[in-house]
Amino acid sequence: MTFPDYFTWGAATASYQIEGGAHEDGKGLSVWDTFSNQPGKILGGDSGDSACDHYHRWQEDVGLMAEIGLQAYRFSISWPRVLPEGKGAVSKAGLGFYDHLVDALLAAGVEPWVTLFHWDYPYALFQQGGWLNPSSPDWFADYARVVVDALSDRVSHWITLNEPQAFIGLGHSMGEHAPGLQLSFSDCLLVTHHVLLAHGKAVQVI
Repeated sequence: MTFPDYFTWGAATASYQIEGGAHEDGKGLSVWDTFSNQPGKILGGDSGDSACDHYHRWQEDVGLMAEIGLQAYRFSISWPRVLPEGKGAVSKAGLGFYDHLVDALLAAGVEPWVTLFHWDYPYALFQQGGWLNPSSPDWFADYARVVVDALSDRVSHWITLNEPQAFIGLGHSMGEHAPGLQLSFSDCLLVTHHVLLAHGKAVQVI
């Protein structure tokens, strides 16, 4: 089997799955932080509070990426790490974490591919209706602008929202994933509408 010259060998992660540092440097809660810490929601009572501790071990992790010859690394930004309340004040430490990570990846010859949303919706915005709120596309666009303004001088590959069918279906219809809702079909369509608008607005920002 051969691969075309333009094929990129890489690896991918999601912020909640690997970062840990759930309550450090002013990070806000996400819906996964709250969902995972509810008894009975996750097998074995596990959570991403510490996860793979990438928040503290990122330099070691980048070294491993270089060692195994990765050409690219797709990672996601934790929205509430950058904007603890989901909107408004930016966390210097939170945004700085990704700023340093991008620099380290490039220095190691690994191309950063950034996903803006891999399911860890800010809990503060969830309390205001989350994706059901008609303001949610604008919240997402404003968040995207903060990240893109900070990183787009070095990052040229962007993904807006990872697998919307999964976080809508499993998280808002079936209730198996965060935020654990079982909305009506019409409300799920409204969520979908707002998610698609959010994607479009983020693309315009990028």
